[in-house]
Amino acid sequence: MLNEFWATASTTYKVLVFTAMGLLAVGLILNIAGNSTQNPGLATASLPVIGLGLILHLVGFGYRGRQIRKSLKR
Repeated sequence: MLNEFWATASTTYKVLVFTAMGLLAVGLILNIAGNSTQNPGLATASLPVIGLGLILHLVGFGYRGRQIRKSLKR
């Protein structure tokens, strides 16, 4: 099971991971754009987006870990 990590992952986990990666990408793009144009409002607004992406990524870790522990107990 552990050799096929992505193949055995649930849809919920995959959605969490892709949403987290998308939010991180959007946050980084907003931050780069805000700093390039010297717009501190845009650069500051990007930080919660990056933070939400990181939180969702950690939630995905916890969710997948719980799934693996459940499957190993069976």
